[in-house]
Amino acid sequence: MKDLLPDLFDYFNNELVLLTTQYKQYGKRTIFWGELVTIKCFEDNSKVKEILKTEGKGKVLFVDGGASVNRALLGDLIALSAVENGWEGIVINGCVRDVGALKLMDIGIKAIGTNPIKTQKKGVGEVNCMISMDNIIITPGMMLYSDENGIGIANTELDLSRLL
Repeated sequence: MKDLLPDLFDYFNNELVLLTTQYKQYGKRTIFWGELVTIKCFEDNSKVKEILKTEGKGKVLFVDGGASVNRALLGDLIALSAVENGWEGIVINGCVRDVGALKLMDIGIKAIGTNPIKTQKKGVGEVNCMISMDNIIITPGMMLYSDENGIGIANTELDLSRLL
């Protein structure tokens, strides 16, 4: 399968909304989906590191970093932890670093940009919180679907058997 979202929007147009922010692809896995886990943090990736150390099978982490481009919320070491713990993907409304390493990792990673500077670790941030993004309310447990065409959000899991 080379594309997912065009077919999803054809079959599930009333159940799916598109995030309009343009995210760039950084992980090796260009198509990914899963149940959402959310984090809201600003220039501190302590909670990102903490969550990605946990079991992530079937899950996608959505990080609202306030669209900051001052520091990277994800780098190679934390991404490797996510891969080792089975996460399907990570979407960051903020920056990543170590992009050469990220593109070799079998995980979906999207962010708005890059910055080589790491965050300060203060242990601040909210986990499993409501996030408002692109006039969409994103809550933990919703489903995220991503490919190179964009990112779609659904309230419940969609039946992909029609597409496969």
